[in-house]
Amino acid sequence: MAGTRSKQTVRGMIQSMAVILAAVAVIYVFVPHGGTSEPVKTVDYRVEQLTAQRAAPYPVQAPVGLPKGWKATSVSYAQSSGHAWHLGFLDPEEQYVAVEQGTGPSDKFVATVSKDASKTSQTQQVGGETWQRWKGPKYNALVRQEHGSTTAVTGTAPYGQLAQMAAALKAEKAEKPAGAAK
Repeated sequence: MAGTRSKQTVRGMIQSMAVILAAVAVIYVFVPHGGTSEPVKTVDYRVEQLTAQRAAPYPVQAPVGLPKGWKATSVSYAQSSGHAWHLGFLDPEEQYVAVEQGTGPSDKFVATVSKDASKTSQTQQVGGETWQRWKGPKYNALVRQEHGSTTAVTGTAPYGQLAQMAAALKAEKAEKPAGAAK
């Protein structure tokens, strides 16, 4: 009789364990647990923009009046790298859009900031200005050259969103403070 009772105890324990494992599996599958990624942090780019406007040999472009939902996520200015101005955003659909300006060789600069996009024969009118379309495996871009610099609006967003950013760009060249070296 003792042997039968121990067999029932082991069988009951195995059945209980199977029920518990099944419940854990259901909870694991149906309860969200992807909270490991941090939300994108927005940046205030005004100080870097002023610095770039004072240092760059061209009018630095930044958006004015973008609709709600655009988030600035990155900003930089590197005088030693062809006066490269970078301003990155997420659009309302969470697609990446960046404003890139520089004085380096145009085709090389655009290929670099657009992750190897290539110039197409297509152009696009944005705000009365003609922009050259570039198409790439990762990013597309709208590109213009003026004032001795190249401006690229590039990213994962479709051309319509790139054009919306391009239309919002306003160029400014800050005055150097009195007594500053020219």
